[in-house]
Amino acid sequence: MDNYPIVKQYSNEYQIQVVDLILHIQQQEYNIEITKDDQPDLFTIEDFYQKGNGNFWVALYDEKVVGTISILDIGNNQVALRKMFVDKEFRGSKFKTATLLLHNAINWAKNRSVQTIYLGTTPQFLAAHRFYEKNGFTSIDQQELPENFPVLNVDKKFYKFSL
Repeated sequence: MDNYPIVKQYSNEYQIQVVDLILHIQQQEYNIEITKDDQPDLFTIEDFYQKGNGNFWVALYDEKVVGTISILDIGNNQVALRKMFVDKEFRGSKFKTATLLLHNAINWAKNRSVQTIYLGTTPQFLAAHRFYEKNGFTSIDQQELPENFPVLNVDKKFYKFSL
C-alpha cells in the first residue's frame, strides 16, 4: 500500500464508485436532501467536466475511489470548483487527500492560464470552509460571482481563488 492516495484523471471505469462516494457523503454524513437524479452531471462526467479548461479527478487508494474533485470551465478564464468530496477515513493530515486533489486542480488551472477559481458549498461543510480558507480561498457574497457561475440549490457559501 502507498502512504498517500494517488490522483488520476477520471475515466468511466470509476463512475459507480464516484457516484456512491458522493451520495454517501451528501446523504449519510450531512443529511443533505439530494439524489443522483439531482446531479445528472455525475453520469456524463466526461462530456460535462472534461472539456475546455475543465477536468475531473479521482483520488485512489488501492484502486478504491476515496476522493473526487472537478473544475468546470465557465468561460472568461474562470472555472468553478465542483464535486470536492473525500471519504471520511481519508480526511486529514494522515492521507492529505483533500490537499492532493486541490493542488492538482489548481495546478491544472494555472497551466491553462485560468485567472480565477470560484466555488459554492453548503453551510454544513464547516471543515471544508476552514480547508478552503487555509488554502488561500476568500469568502465572497453570492452577488460577487460571475453571471456564468452555476449556483446549485444547496450552495449558500461561496469562495474565490485568484491565480
